[in-house]
Amino acid sequence: MTALFALATCLLWGLADFGGGVLTRRIPALTVVVVSQSVAVVVLGAIVVVTRAWTEAGPLLWYAVAAGVVGPVAMLAFYKALALGPMGVVSPLASIGVVVPVGVGLVLGERPGLLQVTGIAVAVAGIVLAGGPELRGAPVRRRAIALTLVAAFGFGAVMALISEASTSLTGLFLALFVQRVTNVGVGGAALYVSVRRGAPALPEGGGVAVIRAALPALAFVGLADVAANGTYSIAAQNGPVTVAAVLASLYPVITAVAARGLLKERLRAVQAAGAGLALIGTVLLAAG
Repeated sequence: MTALFALATCLLWGLADFGGGVLTRRIPALTVVVVSQSVAVVVLGAIVVVTRAWTEAGPLLWYAVAAGVVGPVAMLAFYKALALGPMGVVSPLASIGVVVPVGVGLVLGERPGLLQVTGIAVAVAGIVLAGGPELRGAPVRRRAIALTLVAAFGFGAVMALISEASTSLTGLFLALFVQRVTNVGVGGAALYVSVRRGAPALPEGGGVAVIRAALPALAFVGLADVAANGTYSIAAQNGPVTVAAVLASLYPVITAVAARGLLKERLRAVQAAGAGLALIGTVLLAAG
């Protein structure tokens, strides 16, 4: 079950990051964060009401609040890094954040077996290669690298926090709702400050009409991201965090495949090799 839900997380995060990266080419990054997360709040709010999940409110929700504060910072840093540096460098670097939940798992006493350790090593190598680092291209700006590392450790922190925010399925719905409400609050405040400083909140040359046209895509990004958080929490609670975190962090493979299929970007040899290693690592982890 851990492997299944972790791989679902990988798929959802990969598609959400691809969609978010495409949207930020024509819509300000903060607006993408706020609008996409607002859609998730509405959907999760309805689920909380229907399942009466509010009855499970407790101290664990502070983990969800913390994840909600860190999440927008990580997403904004990631989207800005995508705008500054090549996706082939930004995407694999962002997955380095897996060291946070893996480290938490090790501190809590998890000790993967030899086969799983081998799988983790192979999968991490695949993650790095799957992004297709542009070794012969123009150097990545230092700011892009700094933003990517902020995003990486932010994503890793969210993974660690959200896995501790609930102990039941309905509790998870409430935790995800609280996380997204906090996301919108933090992101909205940042957007307000940004606009006050002169940055645009709406795309140039279209304004609200562009947002309206992109609403289905924005909704997909927000819902895929929240679903990924949910499936990761289930994976981490039902098996070793070290395994769940590494499998979930294979999302650069999905991003690369989506770019190849939808944007017709060529899959480089190094990306194909990385995807192959990631799949081998996945098999080893699942077998362990």
